[in-house]
Amino acid sequence: MRQTLRVAAYAVVVRDGRLLLARSPVPGGDPEWVLPGGGMEHGEDPYDTVRREVEEETGYRVEVTGLLGVDSVRRALPRRPLRRAVDHHAVRLVYEGRIVGGELRDEIGGSTELAAWQPLDAVTDLVRVGLVDTGLRLWRERPAAGRTERVDG
Repeated sequence: MRQTLRVAAYAVVVRDGRLLLARSPVPGGDPEWVLPGGGMEHGEDPYDTVRREVEEETGYRVEVTGLLGVDSVRRALPRRPLRRAVDHHAVRLVYEGRIVGGELRDEIGGSTELAAWQPLDAVTDLVRVGLVDTGLRLWRERPAAGRTERVDG
């Protein structure tokens, strides 16, 4: 089985009781809300990655105010036509950010289609990726070890 590794950086940006999120289209399914962020380019510092990705996906420039933690997930991705199955490992650095400039806008030609502020108390009702919950948990709990215990289910 082929092995892949993806290192990415994401931001938890909370302002006035609302969380900044981006929405990603899902082929054949409902779009999912995600934390703004994404994969590091070769040679790029994760601090620079998160700032670049937030601006690309939301239009906002952010100041990184802290590292909330690191999330590591390993999944077996099934075989697809003309491709082998993949043992995928995602390492995701989750930062806290504060808006310092720019204006809210949607990404054009990227991995997301919409950027929006969502009320914190409404996030659980959204179709979202698990990293949104992990990021919020890191933001709320601020664990000294920079990671939360996994809850299966």
